[in-house]
Amino acid sequence: MVVPEQFIKARKAANARASVRAELLKKQNERNEKLAVHALKVAEAYTKEYTEAKVAQEKLIKETIAKGGFVIAAEPKVLLVIRLRGLKACSPKTRAILNLFRLRQINNAVFIRVNKATMNALKLVEPYVTYGEPTLETVRSLLYKRGYGKIDNQRIPIFDNTVVDEQLGAKNIKCMEDLVHEIHVAGPNFKAANNFIWPFKLNPTELNAKRHHFIEGGDHGNRGKYINDFVAKMI
Repeated sequence: MVVPEQFIKARKAANARASVRAELLKKQNERNEKLAVHALKVAEAYTKEYTEAKVAQEKLIKETIAKGGFVIAAEPKVLLVIRLRGLKACSPKTRAILNLFRLRQINNAVFIRVNKATMNALKLVEPYVTYGEPTLETVRSLLYKRGYGKIDNQRIPIFDNTVVDEQLGAKNIKCMEDLVHEIHVAGPNFKAANNFIWPFKLNPTELNAKRHHFIEGGDHGNRGKYINDFVAKMI
């Protein structure tokens, strides 16, 4: 029986496609294995780094107190900012700053790097937001539980290390723990990492008095370290 030439060509094409798929799958599996090894390695390295930094800080505080000195907390490098209020009757400048910070909806949250320009802008929108210095645990919890990335202007869940590597691998940010570290320490690629992270959408929480400052028993403004307890209720 003579097999039609058309059938032979179709079979060859199907085999070629199957071969390509198999090769792509093989490369993807190899990449995933490399990422898994990298993630484990950097997780151990970062844990050591965080522990050593904490021990060094505690030692410095004890030595300072022992010498009769005063302990002054270091200025934060990164702040977590959460929008609390709507834009009714707000000025165009306030609206522009909130958009610049990507705080376009109530209960949106973003990380910002601390510098003179961002702090001046933050003061202008303070009645609409609350903010403070996030701990490592808060940064990690937000990224793992609420993390979405901006990919082709789409909000895509950061569901594995491959997503991070594809978008930020060129910046040597290849896995979730790399991303956590870059944000936590305000690393050299903070801007790229932070721009990749879609503004967090948090759950609403009960407020005391959002028109009053935090230090007056209200909600808006600088909470310092207490931002961590506040956001924990919203994740």
